[in-house]
Amino acid sequence: MLKLASTMPSRQIEELQRRLGATFRDPRLLQQALVHSSFVNEMPSSSQNSNERLEFLGDAVIGSVIAERLYKDYPDLNEGQLTHLRSSLVKTETLAETARSLGLGEHIVLGRGEETGGGREKPRNLAAAFEALVGAMLLDGGVAKTRAFVLRCMKDQLASLAARPTSIDPKSRLQQVAQDHRRNAPVYRLASASGPDHAKTFEITVELDGAVLGSGTGRSKKEAEQRAASAALRELGT
Repeated sequence: MLKLASTMPSRQIEELQRRLGATFRDPRLLQQALVHSSFVNEMPSSSQNSNERLEFLGDAVIGSVIAERLYKDYPDLNEGQLTHLRSSLVKTETLAETARSLGLGEHIVLGRGEETGGGREKPRNLAAAFEALVGAMLLDGGVAKTRAFVLRCMKDQLASLAARPTSIDPKSRLQQVAQDHRRNAPVYRLASASGPDHAKTFEITVELDGAVLGSGTGRSKKEAEQRAASAALRELGT
């Protein structure tokens, strides 16, 4: 049984739920997600659990949600590239940024020592609070609700990936731009193929919503598609 800590009254929980845009059937899960271990260590008689177990659960959930989104958004990236992008999104600094945007720092229940040591602004504490919040939401509301919440909270970080040309190839960037603007997926068409079989040159065009935005040539269709996507991105000014 979870026990509410006296340092976080029910009105504060209600305020936080409004800020999060999410209602918990069991608000005690939400509160536990914000209890730092320093509070439990200093107040052993409170019978309050820390957020560490929920943090463990939330970490796995966030990684899974982000991995699925990247897999769908960037079909041309290999395993190593996808892993690199996922790591950039689920690292402590990024999750702490997300926690700050939700105002979680002011709601974390800390021990006095951690409080005086600036614990509300420590990236590790903020990231842990967000992870624990996601774990609590999974237990309270299920997978679909939690997935939607993670994607909503991290939409800016996900969108910023399209601006990283060194991390994402042009085709994937163009795919992301189309999705961000609620347009249909880019369509690549073979315009021509010339030369002998052992040294062919391919020309590919790319269309977006029926309009040709770029073309590219290459010694393989994949190379030509990437160059066509680059031309389309230049045409779009991205």
